[in-house]
Order: sequence, then C-alpha cells, then structure tokens
Amino acid sequence: MPDLVSTGVEGLDSILNGGITEHSTVLVSGNPGTGKSILGIQYLYTGVLEDDEQGIYVTFEEDAEDVRMAAESIGFDRWSEFVDDGSITILDKKEMLRDQEFSRAVELLLEVVQEGGYDRLVLDSLTMFELFFEDEHERRVYLLKFSDILKANDLTSLLISEQEAVFPETDLDLENFLTDGNVYLIQTPTDSGVSRYVWVSKMRKQNIDTDIFPMEIGQGGITVHEQAGGFSLVDRPGGTF
Repeated sequence: MPDLVSTGVEGLDSILNGGITEHSTVLVSGNPGTGKSILGIQYLYTGVLEDDEQGIYVTFEEDAEDVRMAAESIGFDRWSEFVDDGSITILDKKEMLRDQEFSRAVELLLEVVQEGGYDRLVLDSLTMFELFFEDEHERRVYLLKFSDILKANDLTSLLISEQEAVFPETDLDLENFLTDGNVYLIQTPTDSGVSRYVWVSKMRKQNIDTDIFPMEIGQGGITVHEQAGGFSLVDRPGGTF
C-alpha cells in the first residue's frame, strides 16, 4: 500500500480510503464558487496543524491578504501564524506577476520548491498558469515538466482548474491525463441556494469510491457527507452515477 497524505477533509479521506497517494499530483476542478480554493487552503492548513507538514500556496489571482481573509473566514485562525513562522509559504499574484514574464514566475516557484523542506503545494489556478503559453505544444511540454518537477521535489500537490460547465466534462483534456487524480467539485441551484457535491473520478494506485457525495462549506471548512448523492450527473461506461 502506498503512503497516503490526508486532504484535511475527513469525509473526502474516507472516499479515498485514507487520503492522497504521497508525491502525487491531483487536479481539482469545478466552476466558480464550488470551493476549490477553500479545499486548497484547508489542505495546507490541516497539513501544518495535524501532520506538521509545510506547504506552498501559489496564486496568480489573489494577494496574500485575500488568502488570509478567506482562511480566517472559515475558522482557520492560525493561518497568519503559520505564514509568519514559515510553515506555509505564499507566492501571490504580486510575486508571481511582478516582472510580467512567465519564465521569471516559474524560476521563482522553482527556487522556493527546491529550497526543500516542503511537503504540500497548491497551485491556484492551473487555468491562469496555462494562459502564459502561446501554443498547444508548448503547453503540453511544460505541464508535463512541471508535474515531474513537483514529484521530483517530493511534493504532494493540488492543481486547481476552473471549468465553465456546472457539471464535470466527460471529454477529458490534457490535464486529466497528466495528473494522478481528478477531483470535481459541483454545485447545483436549489430554491434555497445551492447544493454542493464532490466526485473523485480517478486516483491512480488507489481503490476509491466513485459515487458522488454531498458536501458543505462552513466554519471549519469543507465537510463531505459519506452518504452518496443518489442521482445521475455524468455518464460512465456501464451506467450512470
């Protein structure tokens, strides 16, 4: 059995039969507002709090203060403490886009990663990261290299990806094949607001539960309920969920 890394979400860890395989790269996809960034924050925060594992949060869209406010809004009150003592390193949009050059942004990220001592990484978002590439071939080559670099530096990583569709895309793109696992966060409108769900569609080297499970976001972050949603969202060979 491979060594597993907790996601920090108890119900999600149960779906994964313990967590994410160590040193793997997992794609977290969903449309805006589904909780992708919160999952990334929770993954790093609980990594420090419960497992004494250091993490890196890379964002092209927010500054460090935005991330802090998001963390504290869901009860992660020690976020600033963990940033100040170096347990969590934030590379925000001010740092990553300072020179307006992709090569410099990547150099900065690699410098921090290769300093060593880090266990976890969150990239928020892969969608913004890909905007730096001028053609499809360059994008494919660099994404493959980037994934290899993360693994070579012993990082267990979440790569956040925006998708426009409410429901998961059934035509899998490049990112799905390059990553070791795919986690989709889904929200559907209701009369009183929205209902939220999580679907783990793939996780290499692991026996997982591929049902769709309800989840909530509140104080303490994301909670996944282990009773399956019980309805069909996407087709799969041999039937539907």
